[in-house]
Amino acid sequence: MTSIYSLTKEDLENYFVNLGEKKFKATQIYEWIYRKRVNDFSLMSNIKKEILERLKKDFKFDDIKIISKKEDVDVKKYLFELNDKNKIEAVLMNHNYGNSLCISTQVGCNMACSFCESGRLKKVRNLNANEMILQVLKIEQNLNIKISHIVLMGIGEPFDNYDNVIKFINIINDPYGIALGSRHITVSTSGLVPKILQFIKDGKQVNLAISLHAPNDELRSKIMPVNKAYNIDKLIKAVKEYIYNTNRRVTFEYIMLKNVNDTYECALQLSKLLKGINCYVNLIPYNETTHIEYKKSSKEKIMRFYDILKKNKINVTIRREFGRKVNAACGQLRSNYEEGL
Repeated sequence: MTSIYSLTKEDLENYFVNLGEKKFKATQIYEWIYRKRVNDFSLMSNIKKEILERLKKDFKFDDIKIISKKEDVDVKKYLFELNDKNKIEAVLMNHNYGNSLCISTQVGCNMACSFCESGRLKKVRNLNANEMILQVLKIEQNLNIKISHIVLMGIGEPFDNYDNVIKFINIINDPYGIALGSRHITVSTSGLVPKILQFIKDGKQVNLAISLHAPNDELRSKIMPVNKAYNIDKLIKAVKEYIYNTNRRVTFEYIMLKNVNDTYECALQLSKLLKGINCYVNLIPYNETTHIEYKKSSKEKIMRFYDILKKNKINVTIRREFGRKVNAACGQLRSNYEEGL
């Protein structure tokens, strides 16, 4: 049976039209689900009984289970169990601008970035749109809060699950759905160029972030295998096309790895690579894990890197560190649980 959370409002409109009903019923159902947070068709008091009975036959309200919750200053990390017993994570971060939730889009990841815990446990399957939606709903319910920003940067490569991710965006962006503004939604990709080009055609006004993490092909191919398929030149061309077509600024994520990509030369190369591009660089202090050998760059090296980019007129920020005490590295809580640590 189909999850009601997997339907866009347009899907529901088509469903009602096929039943010979008016489209507006889809809006009513959406309001019950996402505004009033009702998870029982029987409680939808302004819908005809025969329609409710049909909905009960065709759709279900499914759920995911919180099996672990770890907390640190301004961060909470959730481990969820899905209906098939697979595990995923989501991380809530409290910023001065609101509550930002980083969600997973896959069970595991096939990108195999050498510094990332998520890719250490390979992709099992894609998440469906309802499993992404439920990460949001469960955390809002658990904490009695409203999430103001959503980032698709947890376990998985969002563009490797493109159709479900687009459906998820449509649902959370719908004014009768979760009603999150486009500017409050960010999709991160390791650089699947054909999907970036598809994203341009689909015309989504959400933010795009590129996990770059190296300024040259030799280093990037070493730490990010995706670069062997779509090298930096192809990636930058796609990003420029995205900016030209959308007039949107792109974020480049850059994890600072000690003695790997944090050198003076890397900073200069990155400055040259991004010169003239409407972007900003987000320098990310690395979250060390017990399974991976990489170490976090020193504060001095991060600041030197930052200063070189600034001097070369590249917009740059340093991401505030979150949750070292709560296994905050992407995929770390899941892998520790799976391995009994």
